[in-house]
Amino acid sequence: MKKIDFGQHTPSDEAKRKLRRNRIGRRAFAKSVGLGALALPFVASLRGRAQDGDVPKRLLVMFSPNGTIIENWRPTGSERDFAMSTILEPLAPFKDKLTILEGLDMRSASSGPGDGHQKGMGHMLTGADLLPGDTMGGCESCAPVSWAGNVSIDQHIANHIGASTVFKSVELAALPGGSNVWTRMSYQDAGQPIPPEGDPYRAFERLFADLGTDPFGAERRQRLQGSVLDAVAGDLGSLQRRLGSEDRERLQLHLDIIQGLEHRLNAAGTVGAACEAPVLGERIDPTRDENFPATVDLQMDVITAAFACDLTRVGSLQWTRSVGNIAFPWAGVSDRHHDLSHEGDGNGDAMQKITEINRWYAGKMAELLARLDSIPEPGGTLLDNTLVVWVNELGRGNSHSRNEIPIVMAGSAGGAFDTGRYLQLDRSHNDWMRTLAKGFGLPDEPFGDERFNEGALDTLLT
Repeated sequence: MKKIDFGQHTPSDEAKRKLRRNRIGRRAFAKSVGLGALALPFVASLRGRAQDGDVPKRLLVMFSPNGTIIENWRPTGSERDFAMSTILEPLAPFKDKLTILEGLDMRSASSGPGDGHQKGMGHMLTGADLLPGDTMGGCESCAPVSWAGNVSIDQHIANHIGASTVFKSVELAALPGGSNVWTRMSYQDAGQPIPPEGDPYRAFERLFADLGTDPFGAERRQRLQGSVLDAVAGDLGSLQRRLGSEDRERLQLHLDIIQGLEHRLNAAGTVGAACEAPVLGERIDPTRDENFPATVDLQMDVITAAFACDLTRVGSLQWTRSVGNIAFPWAGVSDRHHDLSHEGDGNGDAMQKITEINRWYAGKMAELLARLDSIPEPGGTLLDNTLVVWVNELGRGNSHSRNEIPIVMAGSAGGAFDTGRYLQLDRSHNDWMRTLAKGFGLPDEPFGDERFNEGALDTLLT
């Protein structure tokens, strides 16, 4: 099976040199204390964890296209005492871990080139004008475009929190389409889109091929404890006496880590303790519309395992693409999504079908949250230490409105975000992305087009 790269994981020459230096350091360290190849990934994980100190925060972006029916999406009630809407009702079991945001407008998309969908998809996570190009949109008066003109917020955060993991970020999809501004939502920088991987089997091979079948399970744990941990402390102590003061301090850090490892391995909720490669089952064709639900499920399994194994701390799940036009017979809708989204508000049948499609996506998000919430970690669960964000490139499909973008957040990223709330806002979505960055420890500074930055939405933060 051919291995693939996740866009930005085609490293630069400097990144390759850094990776080689890290690999040499890990192997030299392991060899110096008598560790075999079995322990190398484990030592690498420990070294990254030692540098980070705290339980890692994670970000996961989930996308679905073509807008929503806001009157069927909008909860009722007050900020802390609200009832879920028809569309969001499947998320009710996680109500206390949700933050539902109404009234965020994609004001940055009010200017610049591109048609409604192009602007929506390109501005959604970047908040900046599209670059000029030769891709015509859906209107004759729309200037042609190429790609988004800024780094996307997921990559901005990944640049900050992704340095100590094997993958800075992981971009997965189901039926993502071709290569144009409608099909890309993550950007390394202006004009540098990251193609998502639409095949869960290739994603699996890329992420888990080197972990083996039982990376942190009982057999590995027993072998590490029985054949490595008992001997390593003495080897390290002997080596320590032959080193200079600076190297002794570094080595002492590793000694402290290893001496406490037996307790951490057996402690309930230890980060990485639930690391297990997902089982994908019998192969399906992920390019076929009828396999869309199964592909979605598999990709959710892959990203959950990648987070649980601490292979990455930033991920995205792109369900189809802007102008996504598949039917949803599994949700009782035989019509195609984008076609339905262009029907007028007076077409009650179309409005109900769009509601059912978005309700199905809400159900998939609920399943994703259940996966994350089932994995214990210090401070709660993997979900508690993650921020999951569900985004859309439009507010309403038939008008191509980028106002009142439906945004649902779940989890608190380790307590950084205040959950269990329904907030009615009147702000630019640039300010929302600026707040996401602040919640992940980045400086409070404008994100995207500075014209649409008023300041961070501190009400979202604890």
